[in-house]
Amino acid sequence: MSSLSTKTRLRGVVFDMDGTLTVPVIDFAAMYKAVLGDDEYKRIRAENPSGIDILHHIETWSPDKQRRAYQVIADYEKQGLDRLQIMPGAAELCGFLDAKKIRRGLITRNVKEAVDLFHQRFGIMFSPALSREFRPYKPDPAPLLHICTTWEVQPNEVMMVGDSLKDDVVCGKRAGALTCLLDEKGRYTSHDFARLDAKPDFNVSSLNELFSLLESNFDLRP
Repeated sequence: MSSLSTKTRLRGVVFDMDGTLTVPVIDFAAMYKAVLGDDEYKRIRAENPSGIDILHHIETWSPDKQRRAYQVIADYEKQGLDRLQIMPGAAELCGFLDAKKIRRGLITRNVKEAVDLFHQRFGIMFSPALSREFRPYKPDPAPLLHICTTWEVQPNEVMMVGDSLKDDVVCGKRAGALTCLLDEKGRYTSHDFARLDAKPDFNVSSLNELFSLLESNFDLRP
């Protein structure tokens, strides 16, 4: 875990949802294979070692083929909603941010239904909460910049937190925000950071660790 030499003012934290605020339950490899077919999946996976951007990939397809692909993705996401669980430490972290009056936002490539269910089931609200209906989606910086504009804060006063290097960290970097990679299982190495030109400012293995990081490294003022 790295740290900044002086305490930087932090006015807001923006979270990814799947795998960050919620326990990862979707089998993405199986979903990608169902959309692409085994052979195409293997080919695209070999060309994109940092991960497949399935949403951008299918945007180039014909309308009929797109509809079928989105239906497959929706079916997998529906199964994920049925098993939705909050990530350990998420509720406590949000309570801490609320106590400090630090803004909380959410950006996900999942659908609005998933965000609504998260809010309803766990009683923790994020605002703005942008789903993939907001275009363009991560890793484009647009959703994060939209949140900063809504909050009337500068991007460098905000931290983007997520478990995806290519989506969350790249989005944060492109927007000019601070970035924190949640890497529970140690999936990423410095080689991955170099390949995507996306070294996070911080990396943690749990939301509890993020709690400590925010408290000790930042001037938390709304």
